[in-house]
Amino acid sequence: MADVQRAGVEHTARRLTLAIDIGGTGLKASVVDEAAQMVTERVRRPTPVGAPPQQIVDLLAGMVAPLGPFDRVSVGFPGVVREGRVLTAPNLGNDQWQGFELARALDIALGKPVRLANDADLQGLAVIAGKGVEMVITLGTGFGTGLYLDGRLAPHLEIAHHPFRHGETYDEQLGNAARKAIGSVRWNRRVKKAIGNLRRLTTFDHLYVGGGNAKKIDFTLDPDVTVVSNEAGMKGGVALWRY
Repeated sequence: MADVQRAGVEHTARRLTLAIDIGGTGLKASVVDEAAQMVTERVRRPTPVGAPPQQIVDLLAGMVAPLGPFDRVSVGFPGVVREGRVLTAPNLGNDQWQGFELARALDIALGKPVRLANDADLQGLAVIAGKGVEMVITLGTGFGTGLYLDGRLAPHLEIAHHPFRHGETYDEQLGNAARKAIGSVRWNRRVKKAIGNLRRLTTFDHLYVGGGNAKKIDFTLDPDVTVVSNEAGMKGGVALWRY
């Protein structure tokens, strides 16, 4: 009995967060502790792009079931979200996402409180130093951004869908489909130009580059630009609960 009681106290002392990353290519999840360290293996499934939102909710619920206990849930989503509701989901191929109460649906499916944020915003919470103007970009299925001032998350800006070059957006020019179509050399030139644009736009003190394609950057980055792990999106889930 004493051992059981100690285990209960220890679990209460270190709240566990189920961190979910909904991407345009993959769905990922892991349980992390208060120090943002993974306490379970990461699970991953391909994203069924075009599927109705509730189908993805059900898929996530089944996917995370083997991970064990957790106290709360953080979700990174590839689009604009506000107060638990999806406003845009450009890379998920289904307009049923618009207005979908994703946090509420996951709360019902998982039985735990849920907080929802843009995936790039969430990734940044795991890596920023909390000093000055910091920015995060993610290079994956699409292009994501997050902006922070002295550790506080700024309102989300969908820079991904602003014009970048030749009448196309950052998302269209820097997403994974574009990289495959034009090759690494030209894609890297675009990434370098995008970083210059964002430097002029925000005068950031530091820029962090994440996402699955960050590892494909082959030019020398300035000292105030750092490539970060693609696992940061899940580790940022803990920070989301500190707001």
